Amino acid sequence: MATYKLNTPISEEEIRNLQVNDVIYISGTMFTARDQAHRRALELYKEGKKPPLEMEGLAVFHCGPIVRKEQDKWMIVAAGPTTSTRMELFEDEFIKNFKVRVVVGKGGMGPKTTDAMKQYGAVYGAFTGGAAVLAAKAVKNVKSVEWFDLGMPEALWILEVEDFGPLTVAIDAHGNNLFKDVQEKVEENKQKIYQKLGV
Repeated sequence: MATYKLNTPISEEEIRNLQVNDVIYISGTMFTARDQAHRRALELYKEGKKPPLEMEGLAVFHCGPIVRKEQDKWMIVAAGPTTSTRMELFEDEFIKNFKVRVVVGKGGMGPKTTDAMKQYGAVYGAFTGGAAVLAAKAVKNVKSVEWFDLGMPEALWILEVEDFGPLTVAIDAHGNNLFKDVQEKVEENKQKIYQKLGV
């Protein structure tokens, strides 16, 4: 296990150096995207249009932040992670088409995303649920908000962050998935317990 400080845009080479259980901190540009933003970005891509920011080398945060406006400036109040499995439907295409390098969220992701991370060079950074205020403290500036018509939690918030983390690499670019490993271990132990109980 090692600790890395990454600055966006992050290269594929940097990502492929990471292993599961490594800890990363991100500085630079990060953006939030949940279900609706993923869907809209991919629809635009299919139409040959570009999203409102260049996503290659960036970190996408599965997050519906709480934001308030002070005079003419947006301020992030809390930025807790959304359960990432909601985005499993989209994430493989998102990684393939936009070349994001880090996906940040909670709860892990499934085989489609794991395969895309291995093929295109991305990792999943697990952020602790319930630490929304800690996440907000790492946000130094809201650079812009796009697609506000989707609503505050679903909009694309483009953030400038400093040492955002700690994030545990739970899926790496080599096909390793900690969530899958834990699930398999639980099933294995469950069967042993059933046998002992005679169930």
